[in-house]
Amino acid sequence: MPSITKKPTRTGSGAASYLAIGAFVIAALVVNISWPLPLWAIGLYLAASILCFIFYAVDKSAARAGRWRVSENTLLLLGVIGGWPGGIVAQQTLRHKTKKVSFRRAFWVSVVVNVLVFAAVATPLLSTFFAGLWPLR
Repeated sequence: MPSITKKPTRTGSGAASYLAIGAFVIAALVVNISWPLPLWAIGLYLAASILCFIFYAVDKSAARAGRWRVSENTLLLLGVIGGWPGGIVAQQTLRHKTKKVSFRRAFWVSVVVNVLVFAAVATPLLSTFFAGLWPLR
């Protein structure tokens, strides 16, 4: 009797993940209207995203070849410092790191942490917070 193999189901969020990138770009453009973003910040996101994509590609290649892998902590750290858009693109185009639920959860936490830090640094949120803690009188 022939064995029937099931096609693995994708558990990743798929193309909907790209919405996070679009929403971030729109939010950054809106922030930039009121509080101009320095070019280095934009460059940081671009460089970190490219680097993150490369690390995902290296990890995917190593996984296929049975070589030493890039640690998940490294991938998550790159996401936290601004490389998460590149991580999303890599996950979807390379079909890598989309099934392991614990990694996906940690990845989205890293995205939220990065976006919160971005909001605190790029807007008056941080100065307002510190002004509330230490009012100058």
